[in-house]
Amino acid sequence: MAKANSKTFRGDFRRFFVKGLAVLLPTVLTLWILVKAYEFVDVAIAQPINSGIRLVMNQATPHVGFLQEAFEPTQDSVDREMARIESENRGKKTAQEVKSQVRAELILRWWEARWYMNFIGLFVAILAVYIAGRLLGGFLGRGIYNKLESLITTIPGIKQVYPYVKQVVDFLFSDEKPINFNQVVLVQYPRKGVWAVGLVTGSPMKSVQNTMAPDGETGLTIFIPSSPTPFTGYTISVPQEEVVELPITIDEALRFTISGGVLIPSHETIGDSGGTPLPEAIDSEKDPPLKD
Repeated sequence: MAKANSKTFRGDFRRFFVKGLAVLLPTVLTLWILVKAYEFVDVAIAQPINSGIRLVMNQATPHVGFLQEAFEPTQDSVDREMARIESENRGKKTAQEVKSQVRAELILRWWEARWYMNFIGLFVAILAVYIAGRLLGGFLGRGIYNKLESLITTIPGIKQVYPYVKQVVDFLFSDEKPINFNQVVLVQYPRKGVWAVGLVTGSPMKSVQNTMAPDGETGLTIFIPSSPTPFTGYTISVPQEEVVELPITIDEALRFTISGGVLIPSHETIGDSGGTPLPEAIDSEKDPPLKD
């Protein structure tokens, strides 16, 4: 009896522990990603900009009245700092260099006492990206950008990497030439009898079309996303008559792929739920063609 209770406890503990992970893990991972993204932006972008702003304030203090009143060090503080440097054998510095150093320390202490000042770098970065986008969106800005891009792609080392990085960035952010997934289809891949969910991206290349269907049959280019990262996968070209259109949306197909087939649209479930099953794997020669 005790052994049965022990097995029951272990089974219940494992089941509820897995359920707890399923509930908490998405939230924890999302928060972790957001925190890491903020840390990266703060360290790589915001902090260098903030340092630059403080440097500009340091250089401008002797020439701007209100900055001079707030941050210009007294002669006594400069003398004490020079004496400390000499006593520590840290080399010789001019009075102007020491004054600039003391001024920088005053600005830094003032800055750190106001936590909200750290967001200035992030705001400036966002504003700079926006202004760059506005400038490059115009005819003149686009021309200058194209010339700079042509120059960059001639530099050894960079020209082997830059085009591919640009393709990825354009895929993620560009709204000028987005990849247009037309519909969700079912296709036999990687061999007959094995069916995969794919996304129609358009027509195949002319050479592929002529080789695949020399009689003039319509062909399709299909992207087969992989699990659990649908950004990677395989691109295939097949005759239109060999694919079956699925009555699901692009988002539903991507959720199905990302989850490894776990997340199924409610109207496509099989069993007591009354859902409609997926299209049966029938002979490709008898598959109904996609509607134009």
